[in-house]
Amino acid sequence: MKRIAIGTRGSPLALWQARYVAGLIREKHPGIEIVETIIVTSGDKFQGKTAAEISAGGKEVWVKEIEEALLSGAVDLAVHSLKDVPAYLPEGLVLGAYPRRADPRDALVGASSLAALRPGARVGTTSVRRICQLRAIRPDLEFHPLRGNVETRLRRVDEGVVDAAILACAGLDRLGFSDRIGARLGLDEVLPAVGQGSLAIEIRRDDPERQALCAWLNDADTACAITAERALLAALGGSCQTPIAGHAWLQDGQLQVHGVVGELSGGRLQRQSATGASADAAKLGELVASRLSLA
Repeated sequence: MKRIAIGTRGSPLALWQARYVAGLIREKHPGIEIVETIIVTSGDKFQGKTAAEISAGGKEVWVKEIEEALLSGAVDLAVHSLKDVPAYLPEGLVLGAYPRRADPRDALVGASSLAALRPGARVGTTSVRRICQLRAIRPDLEFHPLRGNVETRLRRVDEGVVDAAILACAGLDRLGFSDRIGARLGLDEVLPAVGQGSLAIEIRRDDPERQALCAWLNDADTACAITAERALLAALGGSCQTPIAGHAWLQDGQLQVHGVVGELSGGRLQRQSATGASADAAKLGELVASRLSLA
């Protein structure tokens, strides 16, 4: 294995993520040649629309073209923000590794706390997951669509287009914008998206060399949590159109799995959780999903 082509989107955050993974690979294999292949996805082409408007399934708009390049052999592996990866992958592809997770929480930009926002403040976000949870805390807030890369969203706050914005802490930290975070929202305030803060390395199922490489890149604790979260998502059949949140973490040797399902109208939130052995990660995710379905 003398050369690896990494497929990635071309946004600053996507490139940071691809280069971070490339750096990890070089640490283990200093002589290897690594090239970036920038692929324009449907989500990049139609930034004026939501993922749900572009595709009925939603999330695949950020990964479909990259997965096609992977299946064709044009690239050897792909690096994604895991929260953008649908619950089910195309035949022949697998998620081979999850590097150590960054901060999974949501960030409030433009205010020091949710309570500090003025009545009727305009908050920028297109996430139905975020909107339904925030409405449960502050029903007076107004929500405005906020699209584009991280820098564009921050600029909308600076320009006064919105009073505040909600972004992922991980993206802000990775791009050097940690100082823009007014508050890192607690898990009891806004539960993150499934996979938020985690990267996913996608490979071909029939590629043993890349499978061996990914085994070294994988963080066991992150993989355990993600297994539970993605099992929850798959069981609920979630997409970008459904307000679903899910997060899992290891605490005192036990896996904590939490899930939320909301209503776009701002109605009640369903919250469920389960605790168990890390070996039962997928079962715990499915258990939380079943409790949410019955609630």
